[in-house]
Amino acid sequence: MTHLEKAEQLLQQQYHCSQALFGAFAQDFGFDIKTAFKISTCFGAGMRQGGTCGCITASLLVLGLALGFYDAQDREQEVYGNKKTDEFIQRFTKQMNGKVYCRDILGKDISKPEDMAIIRKEKLILQKCPKAMAVSISILEDMLADYLRYKAQNSVNLEDILKDEELKSVIKRTSKLHNFRRNINNLLYTCSKEVGFIQFDIRKFKIINDIYGERFGNEVLDFILKKLEECCGKDKLFINLRSDVFMVVTEYEEEEELIAFINKLDHEISSFKDVKIQLSYGVYTVEDESMELRQMEDRAAMARKAAKNNIVTNIVFYKEQFKESLYNRKFIEESIQTAINERQFMMYLQPKYSISKNEIIGAEALVRWCHPERGMIFPNQFIPIIEENGFIRKVDYYIWEEACRFIRKCVDSGINTCPVSVNVSRIHLQDNECIDVLDNLIKSYHIPKRLLELEITETADDQQISLKALELKDEGFKLLMDDFGSGYSSLNILLETPFDVIKLDKKFIENMMVSDKGKLILEHIVLMAEKLNLGLLAEGVETKEQIEVLQSIGCDQVQGYYYAKPMPKREFFSQLEKQYSEKAIL
Repeated sequence: MTHLEKAEQLLQQQYHCSQALFGAFAQDFGFDIKTAFKISTCFGAGMRQGGTCGCITASLLVLGLALGFYDAQDREQEVYGNKKTDEFIQRFTKQMNGKVYCRDILGKDISKPEDMAIIRKEKLILQKCPKAMAVSISILEDMLADYLRYKAQNSVNLEDILKDEELKSVIKRTSKLHNFRRNINNLLYTCSKEVGFIQFDIRKFKIINDIYGERFGNEVLDFILKKLEECCGKDKLFINLRSDVFMVVTEYEEEEELIAFINKLDHEISSFKDVKIQLSYGVYTVEDESMELRQMEDRAAMARKAAKNNIVTNIVFYKEQFKESLYNRKFIEESIQTAINERQFMMYLQPKYSISKNEIIGAEALVRWCHPERGMIFPNQFIPIIEENGFIRKVDYYIWEEACRFIRKCVDSGINTCPVSVNVSRIHLQDNECIDVLDNLIKSYHIPKRLLELEITETADDQQISLKALELKDEGFKLLMDDFGSGYSSLNILLETPFDVIKLDKKFIENMMVSDKGKLILEHIVLMAEKLNLGLLAEGVETKEQIEVLQSIGCDQVQGYYYAKPMPKREFFSQLEKQYSEKAIL
């Protein structure tokens, strides 16, 4: 993730502009993110007075870390640092058309309550501040790259001057990217042919790291860089942008040339030490050379992300409709905090049924987003985005609390309460906060732990997660393995993680229903569950035929549209009341 991407993400999470910008750089200099936020807290919103933009003050903090002096006698470094400070402010002022104060950039004075109300209502910070942030970061990266060259020119031994390994790392990284982009601009200016941006990454790179270790993962990245050097030669520009994301910029005459180059590269990188490597390629062919370089890179990135989700081809050229996806993403990122604050998220409940008893035995809590203007926004539209930007924690915590509140209501109403399960993602299982949050909710609402069940997806499989699941089990929570059969290592996970119930994935059920062999596999899964003393529930059940087959092989618990769709909690509560009343009569 680039500095700008990180800063924009933090801004979307409602950190001050100063916190977002400083936080994007601070870890490069050895600061943990919490310390970075604390240091830069008081500079946001023009030092809370609508004064000097927080992007400026945060940038000067970064410059101080990079080229500030600590020896009072080092006048040379002091002079250089002062010069660069002046240069930064001058460049910022010019690019922002003379606007350096928060009140001028926003068009409203943040220190005035009436203006602040308008700022919040119209979301001016998310509209106006990203430009100031982008300008600041661009200048900073230029200046850090210049600093490296300055030290190289004025020092006999660069290694002696730059003792700080973290500083060397960030300066060299920014310098490399800066030079790469400078070379692209030269190519765009001088080239008589067409220019194409090829951006690619490794599909499921994290799985490679998880299975073979990070050292092996780094060897893969080095291998790809070596192959790029061989395939690109001197007439193509290439760089490792971040982690497993690479980019090639090249001239061409026909698009077939680009495809031929990609196919050649793909063949060369197809395997490393007998491990298959699959790549996703996004291509943007430059139509308007006056477009900002970052926009060109973004379009190649959009195409790359589209390729990752394409099962037909691993090469996707940029299309204008990708913008719509980008606009939707921007809308979600800008609206998510307001949605949380205004309680736009709703908990829906999908009942779980016993076939033999024909009654509700539980429910799964699901999230829906009821936007005041756009109406219902479904999870597949916003969950992947909020998983990336970190908001998934807040949304899940909200649903967990709603589930606890609902259970409490059922208990208070005297209904024979059935358990409600909530989803616990990989992100939570990597977080030490997870258990504390759940325990506090249980205590706050005074409900038995047996009534709040935890669904953990099958794909969440590594040692750390298994250990966290064991902690949750020790705390007294019931654990359900969600999506059993959808991944590659279901049985291994069962060995390592103390699940109580297996939930058979919808696709797994559908596939098993089409042949006698499939039904036989289902029968053996039922037997395995019995031998391991595990509960078994089939999800995504939609037809009478599926019900009959599941019942015949001994799978009694089901969930799916055949019985009920996810419904608002009020409707589910009514069904529970009805079921309770009918049983009481009997």
